[in-house]
Amino acid sequence: MCGLVGLVCPSESDAQRARSAVAGALRCQRHRGPDESGTWQGGEVVFGFNRLSIIDIEHSHQPMLWGPPEAPGRYAMLFNGEIYNYLELRAELTERYGARFATDGDSETIVAAYHYMGPAAVARLRGMFAFVIWDSARKVVFGARDPFGIKPLYYSAGPGGVAFSSEKKSVLELVNALGVQPQVDRKALQHYLTLQYVPEPESMHSGVHRIESGTSFTVTPGGTPVVERYFPATFRPRTVHGDADANRLYDEITEALRDSVAKHMRADVTVGSFLSGGIDSTVVAALAKQHNPDLITFTTGFERQGYSEIDVAAESAAAIGVKHVVRPVSAQEMMDALPLITWYLDDPVADPALVPLWFIAREARRYVKVVLSGEGADELFGGYTIYREPLSLAPFDKVPSALRKAMGRVSTKIPQGVRGKDLLRRGALTLEERYYGNARIFLDDQLRQVLRTYDPAVSHMDVTAGPYRESANWDPVTRMQHVDLFTWLRGDILVKADKMTMANSLELRVPFLDPEVFRIASQVPSELKLTRETTKHALRRAIRDIVPAHVLNRKKLGFPVPIRHWLKDEMHDWAVDNVRQSQTDQYIDKDAVLRLIEDHRNGVADHSRRIWALLVFMIWHGIFVEGRIRPQIPEPQYPVKL
Repeated sequence: MCGLVGLVCPSESDAQRARSAVAGALRCQRHRGPDESGTWQGGEVVFGFNRLSIIDIEHSHQPMLWGPPEAPGRYAMLFNGEIYNYLELRAELTERYGARFATDGDSETIVAAYHYMGPAAVARLRGMFAFVIWDSARKVVFGARDPFGIKPLYYSAGPGGVAFSSEKKSVLELVNALGVQPQVDRKALQHYLTLQYVPEPESMHSGVHRIESGTSFTVTPGGTPVVERYFPATFRPRTVHGDADANRLYDEITEALRDSVAKHMRADVTVGSFLSGGIDSTVVAALAKQHNPDLITFTTGFERQGYSEIDVAAESAAAIGVKHVVRPVSAQEMMDALPLITWYLDDPVADPALVPLWFIAREARRYVKVVLSGEGADELFGGYTIYREPLSLAPFDKVPSALRKAMGRVSTKIPQGVRGKDLLRRGALTLEERYYGNARIFLDDQLRQVLRTYDPAVSHMDVTAGPYRESANWDPVTRMQHVDLFTWLRGDILVKADKMTMANSLELRVPFLDPEVFRIASQVPSELKLTRETTKHALRRAIRDIVPAHVLNRKKLGFPVPIRHWLKDEMHDWAVDNVRQSQTDQYIDKDAVLRLIEDHRNGVADHSRRIWALLVFMIWHGIFVEGRIRPQIPEPQYPVKL
C-alpha cells in the first residue's frame, strides 16, 4: 500500500526539469508510504513513490525497473495496492513464458504479466490496485485501476503533460508544470450536495479527474489518456430450482469467501480486522481468525443509545475468540479533527461515519499495519433496506403514467414532514428517476434555496444513466445494485475506507470485493437476496455456521453518527462559526444555511445531513481554495504494540 506520482511530459528535457516538482508532490502524501521514498526519471516520464512495506519488505522497491532477459530495464512501474493471487500468477508466468523474477513480491508480477500478456493481463489480477507502467521501447504508458475502485488514481492533462497520482493534493502541486488552472467545478458541487460525494470520473476541481474503477488506459508523450473498460461488473442471476440448488449456491458463496479471506491474509506484517456489530465484518474476522490465532479486532462508536455497536462487537469478539480494541469518539473530537480529515480526503465527502473511521484507523495502526474490513457485502449481496423499495412501490407500477405524474405534482403541495409525502413523490417516479444510491441529501427544490447558481440541467441521471442503460433488462433490485457499484460504493464507501486508513499509514483490505466473490454473488437471484424478514438472505445462509448467532439476523444499524443531536447542542455554535467564516458566498447562500441550522435546532425539521454536507464543503473550500484553514499534518510515526 503506497502513494504514487507520475508525470508524462512532451519531451525528455521537460521530464528532466520536472523531477524536483515530482519530489515535492510526493511530500504531501507521505502518510501513504512512510517507509521509503524515491523518484526516477527516464525518457519522457518522471516517477515518484512513497512505500508502505507489506510484502517482500527488503526488496520490491519502487519505482521498479524490470525487463525480460533480452531487454533489462525496459519497463518502469509504479504500483499502489496488493495482488492476492500473485504467487499463482508468478508460477504461471514462469512455467508458460519462462519469466524470471528478482524479487519475491507482487509488484514485479504485474509488470511481467503485462510484458507477456499485454493489456489483457489486468483482468487476471485479483486484488486492489492502481498502477502505471512506462514502456521505454514503445514509448507508451499503460495503467489500470482495480475492478471496484478500492485504490484511487487521479490525473490531470495540460500542455505540460499528464500527471497521475494516488492523491489529488499531489496533482494540484503539479498544475503549474502542466499548465492547468483548476477551479471549483459548480456541476460537481451540485452533484455533491445531492449525492454526498463527487461522482467519478470528476473531482471538485475542474481539470482534475479520476481514472474510473475497472478501467485501463494508455497515454503517450504529448497525448491524453485513452481509457477502456475491462471490468463491466455484470450481474447474471441464475435460476434456482428447490432447496438443493439453493444449498449449492450457499456453499459456493462460503467457499469463495474462505478463499478470498485466505488470500487477503497474505502479508509479511501483522494483519488485524475491523469489527462492527454486523455480519459483514464479523464473518471476515471469523475467517481471518482461522489463519491468525492471535488476530486483533478494532471497533468504534459513540456513548449514546442507538448510535453504537461497541457492545455487540465486543460480544462477537468474545465469541470468535480474538483480542478486541475499542475507541469511542466524542462530539468535540469530531469537530477538532474534521479539518485535518478533510485535508486527507482531497474532495469533500459528507459521510459523518468517516470521522470515527479515522479515529479507529489511528488506534489500529498502533497495533497492526494491515486490517481487513467488510465493505462491499451490501452491494454484492443485497444488504441495503432501500433495495426493498421496488416491492413497496409495486402498486404504483399499475397506475397510468399520466396519473402518476399528477400524484407527483400533488406531493409537492404537501408540507414537509407530513407522513406519506415522500412515498407519493417517489411512487410517481420511475426507478431511473428516483434511485441514485443510498444517500439523498438535497432534493432539487432544496438545492434552489442554498445554491447561488442552481442548474436545472444537472441531474443525478447524468451519473446513473450508464449503469441503468447497461442493466435495462435486469430486475429492479439487481439494477439498483449495479447502480451502487458505479456510484455509492466507489464514490463514498471506498473513498472513506482508503483515505481514512491511509491517512494513518494503515492498509485496509476488503475480501468481499474480490472478482471471484463477485462472480458468485452476481449469480444470486433476487428472491434469495431479499425476503420479507431480512436482507442478504443468501449470504446469511452461507455463513450461518461461521458467525455468532447474535449477529446472524441482527437488523442493520449502518454505523450512524449522532450529528442530528449534536448539531442541536454540542456542535451548534461550531457549525454557525464555520458558516460565518467561510468565503463561499459565490456558491452558497450562507443566510439560507444559517436558517437551516436554526430550524434544525428548533425541531422544525431534521436538516442534519444537509447541514453536515454544507459544512464539509465549506471546510474543504477553506483548505483547498481560500488557504484560510491550515491543518497541522502529523508525521506518520506509528510504533506497533506487540
